[in-house]
Amino acid sequence: MIKLVASDLDGTLLLNGAQELPEDIFPLIRRLKEMGILFVAASGRQYNNIKRLFQPVASDIAFICENGALAVQNEKFLYEDFLDRDLMLDIIRAADETEGFEFSCSTKEFHYIMPKTEHFKNLLLNVVKVDCKVVKSVSEITEPCVKMAVYEKDGVTDEAIRYWKERFGKRCRVVTSGFAWIDFIPFGISKAKGIRKFQEMLQVSPDECLAFGDEYNDIEMLQSVKYGYAMAHAKEGVRAQAHYETKRVQEVLEKLIAAGGKMEEVI
Repeated sequence: MIKLVASDLDGTLLLNGAQELPEDIFPLIRRLKEMGILFVAASGRQYNNIKRLFQPVASDIAFICENGALAVQNEKFLYEDFLDRDLMLDIIRAADETEGFEFSCSTKEFHYIMPKTEHFKNLLLNVVKVDCKVVKSVSEITEPCVKMAVYEKDGVTDEAIRYWKERFGKRCRVVTSGFAWIDFIPFGISKAKGIRKFQEMLQVSPDECLAFGDEYNDIEMLQSVKYGYAMAHAKEGVRAQAHYETKRVQEVLEKLIAAGGKMEEVI
């Protein structure tokens, strides 16, 4: 019997650049709760932003935020991990001097940005709608950083991925997190850490857990459960690490509910 379902957002529940969740996910989440199955939203996004997206069911679910640096349930932060400040400053300097890239510094409450373009500022403030603070100097960033990210408007290239991994890969995890983003995360931190925390709290095994994802920052999460689903459009390397594939999360959840939580009948 499944006891936990976790899903990534961008590229998984949020398809084709959508910034609002499909309405059909909310009744499915409510039905899962009635069946004693915890739904976990697992994303590289900040907590406040994810909570707003899931507002109709926010009190019914749990959250893994900032690619696993934070885990939250019932407004309680279960753990917090932080990036070394010197590393944060080095990434900011690298983004500042690298043409075409912008940075976002995530803290527990805000994303700090020093936008080079109005496009980037508008993207975060008005499209993605994260809680942002626009600063003129890094000295204004006084809170601990949970995750750094860099953004390339036209999409992250393989060349760019190699560049950022060569520059910072020995100091932290460097992973793609969607079409235009690369995330920098402390070693040992991933969405899988959050999954393990909720498995421990619920006293459930990986055999009782299901997860969905589409990007390289989802691989550890997909491997931390028995039933890891990659989206059909996911990168080949992600699909190779997953056990199953699907075009839509809702299709699998509908089958799971119809099967009374028995994955054997779904697959």
